[in-house]
Amino acid sequence: MAGRIRDVDIALVRERSPIADVIGEHIQLRSAGGGNLKGLCPFHDEKSPSFNVTPERGMFYCFGCSEGGDVITFVEKIEHLPFSEAVERLAQRAGIQLQYEQGGYVPRRDHGERARLIEAHRVAAEFYADKLFGPDAAPGRRFLSERGFERADAEMFGVGYAPAEWEALTRHLLGRGFSAEEIVKGGLSKEGRRGPIDRFRGRLIWPIRDATGDVIGFGARKLLDSDDGPKYLNTPDSPLYKKSQVLYGIDLAKREISKRAQAVIVEGYTDVMACHLAGVPTAVATCGTSFGEEHIKILRRFLLDQAEFRGEVIFTFDGDAAGQKAALRAFADEQKFVTQTYVAVQSDGLDPCDLRIKQGDAAVRDLIASREPLFQFAIRSTISRYDLRSNEGKIAALDAAAPIVAGIKDVGLRKRYAIDLDRWLGFMDERFVMQRIAEMSGSAQQGRRQRAPKAAPTDPSVRVEGELIKLAVQRPALLGPRFDALDPQAFTAPDHVALHRVITAAGGLAAAGHGGREWVDRLLEHAHEEGVRGLVTRFAVEPIHADTHAEERYARDILAAAEAMPVDRAIAQVKSRIQRLNPVEEQQEYNKLFGELVALEQQRRVLRDRVAGG
Repeated sequence: MAGRIRDVDIALVRERSPIADVIGEHIQLRSAGGGNLKGLCPFHDEKSPSFNVTPERGMFYCFGCSEGGDVITFVEKIEHLPFSEAVERLAQRAGIQLQYEQGGYVPRRDHGERARLIEAHRVAAEFYADKLFGPDAAPGRRFLSERGFERADAEMFGVGYAPAEWEALTRHLLGRGFSAEEIVKGGLSKEGRRGPIDRFRGRLIWPIRDATGDVIGFGARKLLDSDDGPKYLNTPDSPLYKKSQVLYGIDLAKREISKRAQAVIVEGYTDVMACHLAGVPTAVATCGTSFGEEHIKILRRFLLDQAEFRGEVIFTFDGDAAGQKAALRAFADEQKFVTQTYVAVQSDGLDPCDLRIKQGDAAVRDLIASREPLFQFAIRSTISRYDLRSNEGKIAALDAAAPIVAGIKDVGLRKRYAIDLDRWLGFMDERFVMQRIAEMSGSAQQGRRQRAPKAAPTDPSVRVEGELIKLAVQRPALLGPRFDALDPQAFTAPDHVALHRVITAAGGLAAAGHGGREWVDRLLEHAHEEGVRGLVTRFAVEPIHADTHAEERYARDILAAAEAMPVDRAIAQVKSRIQRLNPVEEQQEYNKLFGELVALEQQRRVLRDRVAGG
């Protein structure tokens, strides 16, 4: 197979894909001054435009939903494509022939092979769907009928039937011009003693599609007693199909997932069908594997996941011990989401399909509506294993649940669940519970840092920091070497500290040249965490609070104010130490600190004169 697309080609695609032109094909943009453009965000509903595009740096950012990035990122998100396919889409638009690092051109063998395999799967899906209504498929139709599905439902999901023959599909595909090598490589057939034979025989078939709607594999359910295989059998991993990267139903659910900012994770194909037909069109399922990190990545593209609680992921599990265990496994993955994560547990053990059969569509909708926050479920499931009638049982339950609470990333949410845990255990001593959580997690020191007062966004020093970082990203030439000489402690807000580190790692403003897209790209290369990359994008697009003609003086004033802030803090610290001294009994220390104070005051006057004098 070909390797990754060459970096030089990716850079060329960015260069020849003007971001304003590409985005302008999807939304209307108008001038926002200073060379920036503005429009209504395509990623969330809004009445006034907060979606900003900066052609000079090739970036976009929405101040309403925090989506941002470059032209490739936009195509990824708007078309719901992985990175490589977004690059290919733009390359085709710009007339660029891409090359892979290991050699080979995009249109040649590997991409021709993928197109052939996609076509073979399309033909196979049609073949299976046609066979569902033949006389031999009666067991399959009976299976669907017993589960409340009609013919129109089967057609909607493309359900089919694999004849109980050795070579039915194989002969059909060979007759349509596909080679034995192709159909075996795609997982449609497997090698037999005398050549390829059908992989699925005498089974009900569900086509598995990717987000674009292409069939890439199949799931097959056993129908016949003579079939000694597993109840469910899936396509093996192939050039098209990777079970860890596939969600059944994503092609049908993706628009509603984006629209409602909700994804419902169920366990099987019939559960997906039941949910969609019952009015829960955001349901998807994994295919022969547990829910994992790759599935999270798929959902993020449609949930518009970002650094704030937005949207929800709802897991459905049986109420039995196995279902609870599965939900607790999902808890570990929750930390990879920043949406709100829930569990919907049916106490009588019915899955959505059985629930729909016995109690109707409304019961399925009610199950999803009765969702419980996953953190709450995980904590309460843990403490339910202990006898809370004794102090010993309460302490054991607290110690078991403490790591769960301590692992919650959001500080405010962590505190609320600590309070809830105290109430559920019956201690009625919040301080004791919080202290125990800190001790059990081994993060008492971290907890103290988190409890330290943070600078409010309205703090003038934080505003100065923000404007300075913005200038360093957008107008580095205005700051010059003085920025690089700044004390790192000039930055106190976490976002500003993180971006200052990125700028330093990128070589400081000495490496920025005149800025522009190349400087922003360099910063992105050194921003290794997704959240920090988002900060780079935001500060590259956010308007500077100064008119274009006054930017030079504005930068000078902001820089001088930033230089003065560590001095101001040092003065406050020295004054505090002097006040605690007795000038008679501790004269030597007093005189030393007084000398430091005089020097600091002089330094501050110089800095303030620099601001006043321009």
